[in-house]
Amino acid sequence: MKGRTIFRHGKEGIKNLARNGWMTFASISAVAIMLLIVGVFLLLILNLNHFATSVEEDVEVRVFIDLTATTEQQEDLHKKIERVPNVDTITYLPKEEGLEQFIESLGEQGEIFESLRGENPLYDVFEVRAVTPQQTEGVANAIEKLPYVEEVGYGKDIVDQLFSFTSFARQVGLFLIIGLMFTTMFLIANTIKITIIARKREIKIMKLVGATNGFIRWPFFVEGLLLGVIGSLIPVAVLALAYHKLFDSFGQRIEFMFIDLLAPDPLLYQMAGILIGIGAFIGIWGSMMSVRKFLKV
Repeated sequence: MKGRTIFRHGKEGIKNLARNGWMTFASISAVAIMLLIVGVFLLLILNLNHFATSVEEDVEVRVFIDLTATTEQQEDLHKKIERVPNVDTITYLPKEEGLEQFIESLGEQGEIFESLRGENPLYDVFEVRAVTPQQTEGVANAIEKLPYVEEVGYGKDIVDQLFSFTSFARQVGLFLIIGLMFTTMFLIANTIKITIIARKREIKIMKLVGATNGFIRWPFFVEGLLLGVIGSLIPVAVLALAYHKLFDSFGQRIEFMFIDLLAPDPLLYQMAGILIGIGAFIGIWGSMMSVRKFLKV
């Protein structure tokens, strides 16, 4: 296609937007409102997934070493743990450091336990993380069978409930997003179809005077693309401003409540790309499907 022809189709598509003022406004409004809803759920679900991942990554196996184990035996145990399948990292926590952390965690009340420094009752510990959180139980069961292991702890009941919750939350989130996207596609596409149907006489006249299908389609292609993109830019701007405000005002407070919000960068760029892509696709699809019906004259 020649450059002059492309310019002509683009110019005609832009003119059509201005010429059909109220229908253009209705289409852009439909795109904006529906994609605003999709964007809100998208940001919510991305943050929920981030929270679930963060919580899962905190799951670790605490291996309490037998009090009678010598330094050499502890080193031998470390090597054996390294050979356990699906072990990612191993951190050694001596009982002196463990007691120090315990006292510091209690603040002023920790002074009560200062007397324990002389006869430390705690165990030396290996903190072990699996390659994936879901492999934690298998790693714990394998380590439990090794020599010089007094006890293995990873909060089995809590971890099982955690994985069940995070898996359920991800599935519900994915279902909501897919459902919203399909609903959005059909509602917006139907609105754009109404815009095209209102001009069916124009399309038929062009067809009767000899215009090719491609010549008729391209201005509507450009028009649909612009409707989708312009309509998506509105919710992108609104959500970006709102999320920045939320993150700046409440980010630290929410983090204190053990919920870490995703940083605006690159989250908002990802959200903008998804919404603009959806808007452009729906605009083009709605226009092309509607025009096709009236090209059969």
